Amino acid sequence: MSVVPTEFETRRPGPLQPLAVRIGAISWMPRLLPAIVRTDKALQGATRGRVTILDVAGLPNLMLTTVGRKSGLPRSNPLLCVPDGHRILIAGSYFGGPKEPLWVKNIEANPSVTARFRAETFELVARRLEGAERAEAWQTMLATWPNFARYEQRTDRQIKVFELVAAD
Repeated sequence: MSVVPTEFETRRPGPLQPLAVRIGAISWMPRLLPAIVRTDKALQGATRGRVTILDVAGLPNLMLTTVGRKSGLPRSNPLLCVPDGHRILIAGSYFGGPKEPLWVKNIEANPSVTARFRAETFELVARRLEGAERAEAWQTMLATWPNFARYEQRTDRQIKVFELVAAD
């Protein structure tokens, strides 16, 4: 495990980010998500976590590992994330699909998580943001991934936003 930095470095968008934003806005993307996740996990496995689909797209990302709320087993999911100073922001958007991702329920049951971010692994704690905190974080997230606004329009549920911070 790495020591959590006082600040998670924000990098400039990659050259393919505009194309990734256009692809991410396609309305039928939620149907492809399981295949995308399988492909991304295979790519990360083959490269020992050094390369992800989101890296290729020039987007910040992490591999989030939660404890399954029913199984008690580790569950890993690649996610787009937004480094924001001492924290990392994540959203249970699922491309605006009608159901929230399973990792959301796992975090709500056990907020202790592991995240591999830029080839380093950190022990973090997740906290759901609500009200004004969520609104402020949401604006920060939109600056990185404008499609979050589209996802919000596609679904009847409020997309949950979490911050990941260093475990004490």
